[in-house]
Amino acid sequence: MKYSGFKAVCLLFLAFTAIFSAFGDEITQNLESRIVESFDDDSEYEWRLSASKFATQSDEGNFPRSASVAAWPTAIFGSNPANENGTLKSLGVWGRFDRRGFNWIDVYPVAKDAGDDARASEIPMPGRVKQMDIWVWSGNFDYYVEAYIRDYLGIVHVLNMGTLAFEGWHNLLVAIPGVIPQGKRQLPKLESLKFVKFRIWTLPTERVDNFYFYFDQFKVLTDTFESLYDGDNLVNPDRMQEIWGTTN
Repeated sequence: MKYSGFKAVCLLFLAFTAIFSAFGDEITQNLESRIVESFDDDSEYEWRLSASKFATQSDEGNFPRSASVAAWPTAIFGSNPANENGTLKSLGVWGRFDRRGFNWIDVYPVAKDAGDDARASEIPMPGRVKQMDIWVWSGNFDYYVEAYIRDYLGIVHVLNMGTLAFEGWHNLLVAIPGVIPQGKRQLPKLESLKFVKFRIWTLPTERVDNFYFYFDQFKVLTDTFESLYDGDNLVNPDRMQEIWGTTN
């Protein structure tokens, strides 16, 4: 009996060792905070808006509107940072709807200087993302904001970033659920998520005739560790492009 028990323990130990060896990259090894979008002048993207059908369209102009604004959260940069040249910016959103309800505004990226008819871009996020956060300025409207991300299987996941019922700048943070795949068993194991858009939702109980929001410092906390092995350069995107003319 003692021998059988010892043998069972050994088998369990070997099984766990095999599991952790196969999926070792899924264990956090090197957490880093990375800026996905600063909304400053050096951004690789332009940010555009689209809205649901009751967005105001009038002789005075169409809504929603966006603008690059010299504004920032004091909690990050201080009240008087070295910004005399105007390099620090945030993304401003000005919205109006003709009636209350579950209206929405999408805030999405396109490639910079891609033209008026450019399609939406999706921003690759580094490593295996653990959480996302963004700074938002609100005028205490009872709305909420969602983030849309796409996994490598093409599935879009919707994450509730939280309420916009606050005054001034506030950091909104959401954890990435573990059920969203960011890797696979085969090489290359890492399969990065892509950011699709933010969506602002209004609620039927809140006024929608005129409102402003500002976005700044979109970041992720991500695990950038990757195991090394003999021949790991053969899954390097640049190397694959050189050999096969493709990165996947």
